[in-house]
Amino acid sequence: MTRAISLALVIGGVLLLYFGGQSLHSFGNDVSRFFTGAPTDKTIWLLVGGAVALIAGLIGLAASARQ
Repeated sequence: MTRAISLALVIGGVLLLYFGGQSLHSFGNDVSRFFTGAPTDKTIWLLVGGAVALIAGLIGLAASARQ
């Protein structure tokens, strides 16, 4: 069961990183960067959430492989 959850976290993390990358290159994000100098909050949360989920999933897979 733990392995399935870890695998789901890895897949979810990759998807979030993909959508965060797509959002990073969107027109709305370009407008936000022009005026504020930073990407939108949605983009930041997608990238951070994807990275955290991916790392947690990889750690979970490594831990389940040891047992």
